[in-house]
Amino acid sequence: MTSGSRIGIVGAGVAGLACAKVLSQAGFPVEVYDRAPDVGGVWSATRRYPGLRAHNSKYTGHFTDHPMPEDYPRWPDGQQMQAYLAGYAQHFGLSGKLRLATEVVAADPVDSGWLLEIRDRDGVHHASCDHLIVANGVHSDPVLPSLPGEAAFRAAGGQLGHVSQFRDAEQARDRSVVVIGYGKSAWDVAEAVSHFADETTVVARTLTWKMPRTFGAGIDYERLLLTRAGEAHFRSRVPHRAERLLDRLALRGTNMDLLQERVIRRLRLRELGLVPPGTLADIATSSAALATEGFVDQVEAGRIAVCPDTEVTELIGSQHGPAVRLADGSVRLAEIVICATGYKQEVPFLTPFVRRALTDETGDFRLFRNTLPVDVPNLTFAGYHSSNLSALGAEVGAHWIAGLLTGKFVPPMPELMNSEIDEQLAWSRERTGGRHAHGASVGPFALAAIDEMLDDLGRTLPWSTRVGQWLRPVRPASYRGVLRGPVVPAPAAPAPAAFTES
Repeated sequence: MTSGSRIGIVGAGVAGLACAKVLSQAGFPVEVYDRAPDVGGVWSATRRYPGLRAHNSKYTGHFTDHPMPEDYPRWPDGQQMQAYLAGYAQHFGLSGKLRLATEVVAADPVDSGWLLEIRDRDGVHHASCDHLIVANGVHSDPVLPSLPGEAAFRAAGGQLGHVSQFRDAEQARDRSVVVIGYGKSAWDVAEAVSHFADETTVVARTLTWKMPRTFGAGIDYERLLLTRAGEAHFRSRVPHRAERLLDRLALRGTNMDLLQERVIRRLRLRELGLVPPGTLADIATSSAALATEGFVDQVEAGRIAVCPDTEVTELIGSQHGPAVRLADGSVRLAEIVICATGYKQEVPFLTPFVRRALTDETGDFRLFRNTLPVDVPNLTFAGYHSSNLSALGAEVGAHWIAGLLTGKFVPPMPELMNSEIDEQLAWSRERTGGRHAHGASVGPFALAAIDEMLDDLGRTLPWSTRVGQWLRPVRPASYRGVLRGPVVPAPAAPAPAAFTES
């Protein structure tokens, strides 16, 4: 692909902005589409619920060449994260490449690339690009449970919606709130509304493990898990030397048991009756699995009630007001029901034929390095390797795509890529019980995934940096020199430099 080849990017979140910046610097004309009126993806003001906070500190959650503002707190909130990404776009001159409040309705493959149907405030238009990057995020479309009784519930004054649609904790003042779910977003929003609501109930089908942000004595979860030593405590698909050594010395299980007991004590899970089944190793899924500061305090104070091992089976609307019925038959008042029930990965703008070529019979995405579909040309995915190092992973992934498009490296033969994908998906399903974001997550193995991409590009971290990462949390700036080498585009062809639109 030549430097005149036009790149269309769907999504202006972390991954989309990283691709726009890297590919622009590589000489490609770029245009970014996002249906939201602002950049940020999950951090957009259009879906930012109360209590939303970054799962990374400001020291690990930034791009390699754009640190977060010094006056940010250690753990930025949702508004600060959106402001950081908006500042990134402005700093690197991306504003003129953004088509915000513009939805890609359809993307059809054609001989020369892709024909796009886009909808903005002025109606429906057409545009084209030579290569399409899907960066709409692994949390693209909210999942809402189908519950009987919704009409009567709403008629009785009940409010029902996904957590991403709930904007203001003040709406809960002096009202009864039920939060469905037990992931990070459920803890976040429940803690936030519990300071205003008359009563807050969290209904959890299954209790899951959470990691405290801090353990005291200057130790936080990043020091324990965002290191190569921490990553080595989870069983990878191809165990490396350090993992085998941990097993030989019987340290992996012992250390995880000690950490699990520390988590239980730090979060007072035993006293509160909230010890999850299984082991702490179960956090090796698509979830960040971080505990919200203040949640257990509110449970202990009686401001949050957790109903474990059950679910909402019915919405009720009666003369006594809106309520919910649980699986055990009990009834809870519920003037507001917030569904923190996750998201699904959808690419509805792609044709059914393309979608079938991208996924298997279970709906898992078949992407080499979580980026490249084997059987669909002129298409890549960005940000579909979700991890606890999203910004760094997205930036390395953007350089991987740039290397692919400029011919700096050539991927393996299709049969080898398919074999790798088969093994990766089978292992991910077995390891997580199918909870691996439809193949769009690398879980706690962020560093391993980044290493693979850098190896493909022929770029290696300095030995001293790798050694330091064994005991110290990753610092994105340490990758700046590795990624700084220019991605030299292939010779330019006389293709038009601007996008076509009709």
